[in-house]
Amino acid sequence: MTAVLARKMWRTLEPYHGLVYFTPHAAAAYAALGVTGQAGYFASRAAPMGPVPAGVVIATFYNFDPRVVRAAVPAVWEAASPADITAARLGAIDLALRDALGEDALASSEVVEAAALACRAAGGCTPEGRPLYAAHAELAWPDEPHLALWHAVTLLREFRGDGHVAALVAEGLDGCEALVTHGAMADVGLPTGILQATRGWSDEAWGAAQDRLHHRGLLDDGGALTPAGAAVRDHVEAATDQLAMAPWRHLGEEDADRLRTLVRPFSKAIAASGAFRGRPAS
Repeated sequence: MTAVLARKMWRTLEPYHGLVYFTPHAAAAYAALGVTGQAGYFASRAAPMGPVPAGVVIATFYNFDPRVVRAAVPAVWEAASPADITAARLGAIDLALRDALGEDALASSEVVEAAALACRAAGGCTPEGRPLYAAHAELAWPDEPHLALWHAVTLLREFRGDGHVAALVAEGLDGCEALVTHGAMADVGLPTGILQATRGWSDEAWGAAQDRLHHRGLLDDGGALTPAGAAVRDHVEAATDQLAMAPWRHLGEEDADRLRTLVRPFSKAIAASGAFRGRPAS
């Protein structure tokens, strides 16, 4: 079993989790609580940690402009409690999955089996050094299989994300520099303008990050990764995969492959529904 498996699992499972950031059901649910715009994203993902201050969100989310975070947190906790936001998020993904996949798919034996496998995989995760994973792991498991699957995939995703932040820190890349180098990778396929805008970085901050990376020899004059820059990103991605392997070692390669087989049609259907077009709704 090699660490490449961790990346394959993430790519297959991510759409099943990521739908919650794009569905209008989430934006509507948060708005009903008095939380609007990008504040809904920060609140819903941070809520399992409790009514934390902005600094905790900046640290754990990592690649957002701190000013954007501070514009939403901690004021958002005055509008709605973390428990209410967490409940709203679960209700929103329930509606979103029903829209994207249909009732028959959600009631299928494939969802039941996938949920059982994903829950087993999540059992291989540990909380040490994984703050976002640890917070989400304290939430109650949903009863319905399609929501249990979503919760398990969320745990696996946040476990990987916490490791990714550790890898970025180890390579000396701050939040903005992480985005700049990510956008410069040849196989990303995502315009850097979207990365910059969705994380709230100004042109000045983005340019300053580029200057720092150029000074370190990681970007060339045209903004592309130098060989040294590519090596740094390769180290980040390899470390991220390696740090994400615990749940897949726990589950075993055969069952991990089975989980990918089961979830792949759901992820493809979610992508085909057009849910990921445009910017996140929440």
